[in-house]
Amino acid sequence: MKNAATAPSENVPKAIILTLVSLVIFGVQDIAVKLLVADFSVMQVVMIRFWGVALFTLIWIGRNSDLRLVARSHYPKLQILRSVLLLIDIWLFSAALGHMQTSDLQAMFMLYPIVVSLLAVPILGEKMGIYRWIAVLVGFVGAMVVIRPGFQTIDVSIWLVVGAVLSFSLYTVLTRKVATKDSTKTSMLYLALVALVLSTVTGVFELEAMGMRGWLLMIIVIVCAIATHLLFTVALKHAPASTLQPLNFLALPVAVGLTLLFFGHMTDVITLIGGAITIGAGLLVWFRETKS
Repeated sequence: MKNAATAPSENVPKAIILTLVSLVIFGVQDIAVKLLVADFSVMQVVMIRFWGVALFTLIWIGRNSDLRLVARSHYPKLQILRSVLLLIDIWLFSAALGHMQTSDLQAMFMLYPIVVSLLAVPILGEKMGIYRWIAVLVGFVGAMVVIRPGFQTIDVSIWLVVGAVLSFSLYTVLTRKVATKDSTKTSMLYLALVALVLSTVTGVFELEAMGMRGWLLMIIVIVCAIATHLLFTVALKHAPASTLQPLNFLALPVAVGLTLLFFGHMTDVITLIGGAITIGAGLLVWFRETKS
């Protein structure tokens, strides 16, 4: 029987539509970042991104809450660590966009649910059953198909993506950990403040003038980052995360379409096959988690 307190707000079709829209907006954000890092420092782009996102977050939380109360965390060190990890992920992901197409990057990034599954064992105390081990092996095969070691040069962009996957996966696991006691607002506040300070400290020395085109792209990045978060937050009010999680794998076909639209780049078949294998492994992990 459904919980009477939550049943009236459940609207799965609406949640799915909101999630799909957020994925498209997220893809547009990646395109804008790729165009920006071609002309400006990654540190500068990430810094200005967090100026906008942090300002919005502080205003949004401060409207209905006491920031001092929200800042009280049961896991202050973990909150700082997860915030640093997400910042590192965005640095590495943005840097990788300067070296490879968004669709190729997303094909590799689809590994993150598998890595999350692995990290959840030592950090969250979850058990590693046969299905998870199969998913890990299948995900690894998919990644190798995308990278094709021995058939092409493995340049720095591959390592940037690997670093982004690892940092984002660890961030995700730590987010699950702190969510057991801390509110979503507390996690958002820590992320906004820590990322704001660190991105500014590292990016202010690389700050250079941006023309109208640069600022337009920067505004698109900030608006997309905020819109994506808000849409997915609203979607979670209408459907459980377990229902929406598989939709995140559609980020790959969205990236393929946008890459073709904006850059005229057709993602090769081998990369698509590798991405599909990795997605299949991720779906296996999701299926087992929903059944456990």
